[in-house]
Amino acid sequence: MLRLAPPGFERFLQSPQFVATFGGGEANVAVTLGGFGVPSRYVTLLPPNNPISDAFIAQMRYFNVDPSQIVRAKGRFGVYFVEPGANQRPSKVVYDREHSAIALARPGAIDWAAAFEGAGWFHVTGITPAISQGAAELALEAARAARNLGLTVSCDLNYRKNLWKWGKTAAEFMPELFRLVDVGIANEEDCQKALGIKVDVDVDSGKLERDQYRKLTDKVLGDYPDLKLLAVTLRESLSASHNGWAACLNNRGEFLLSRRYDITHIVDRVGGGDAFAGGLIYGLLSLANHADALEFAVAASCLKHSIPGDFNRFTVDEVNALLKGGGSGRVQR
Repeated sequence: MLRLAPPGFERFLQSPQFVATFGGGEANVAVTLGGFGVPSRYVTLLPPNNPISDAFIAQMRYFNVDPSQIVRAKGRFGVYFVEPGANQRPSKVVYDREHSAIALARPGAIDWAAAFEGAGWFHVTGITPAISQGAAELALEAARAARNLGLTVSCDLNYRKNLWKWGKTAAEFMPELFRLVDVGIANEEDCQKALGIKVDVDVDSGKLERDQYRKLTDKVLGDYPDLKLLAVTLRESLSASHNGWAACLNNRGEFLLSRRYDITHIVDRVGGGDAFAGGLIYGLLSLANHADALEFAVAASCLKHSIPGDFNRFTVDEVNALLKGGGSGRVQR
């Protein structure tokens, strides 16, 4: 998507201008992995003969993401507007995605055998199926093709209430997709709204009841027997500018809880969950154990909160520096 945001922490059109960048769930994950040195390919549909499409593809190349399997198809380039929150004023997102190329897409629009050539992992989010019935069916087709080809399939549930307008609710569709998943990523609201799994957690309170998260992850793993592990991000929203940030992971053999970061003076939390997903995939592919993978993912997403825009722009070494205690913010000379 094209992301349009007012400068700084202004409200929409407080000044008659927007800062234009790119973003979107799966693209953010691909950029994170590209920055961590993992060969990454981004697959979608974009309008042909369109300079915005061309600029986006150039951005993917800049971030070491392969755009060669992007399909040019009818439709427009999707847009979303974001007004970053501050203190007690929450962030606000407005989607403008109807009639975009991905919204108009149907199963068969992408040659998955070619798209997955040489790949070992496929990642999808719950945002894509929310866009339209065609996009939902295409996401399901992709996950089935990936599974049939032996790829590891991961899914970040990413529930977005403002997008599920095409007929089915998230809870009516997402369980079918999630049954094809090996690595699940979610927060507590995702599990309730996308999977219909009820827990004794108030998702609007801003506080965390950690005792409930093992029960939550056990319940999800019990309902989805092919799921190998589930990671759940734990965000304490003290205000739009001040969050506690951690995560847990249940791999059926152990329940892991990460270090907690106290993130003050948040610059931009949009894309933080995608940085977590990218960091977790990197960790599961490259690190010694699930505990290390979880800590790496939480640290990567913590750092993302300091960067404006959707994309994570940190390296493995910078994430590891935070893990080793380099979170003081001292100038590096």
